[in-house]
Amino acid sequence: MLSEKLEKALNKQILIEAESSQVYLSMASWAEVKGLEGIATFMYDQSDEERQHMLKLIKFVNERGGHAKVSTLKAPKLDFGTFQKMFKELLEHEIFVSNSINELVHITLQEKDYATHNFLQWYVAEQIEEEALARTILDKINLIGNDKGGLYLFDRDVQMITANSAASNTLE
Repeated sequence: MLSEKLEKALNKQILIEAESSQVYLSMASWAEVKGLEGIATFMYDQSDEERQHMLKLIKFVNERGGHAKVSTLKAPKLDFGTFQKMFKELLEHEIFVSNSINELVHITLQEKDYATHNFLQWYVAEQIEEEALARTILDKINLIGNDKGGLYLFDRDVQMITANSAASNTLE
């Protein structure tokens, strides 16, 4: 059984995951319109992944006797300026999500809810991966600077990250 405090915090995280999916969907659409097919594919994949994170939380809350709430989402921004700025925002967003997950873990310890604590460890590990990936991508972006040829190769490289991720997920 979830405590009221923890149920409220988990519902807040459900909202964060849903909004994350929308943010990445908006980034995907922006990149696609700019002709950045690889980046768009990567962002569509990220959007789907965030939605899966949300669904996993919803099912967990309901299975533990709580009531997962589906809330109104605020509209994400539509323009990201440059792909460099967009990926910087992606990293900042992932850090925000990590901090939110860490706060949830803290609440589980306060509430002595070790089942939820155990469940959230998957999210902790996932956020480590997400932040590392965003940092790696930003490092690549910094290497290419404003080189158009570099952007083309980067776009293809990001598309390969998505393809490799999909392949490894089918093996799990």
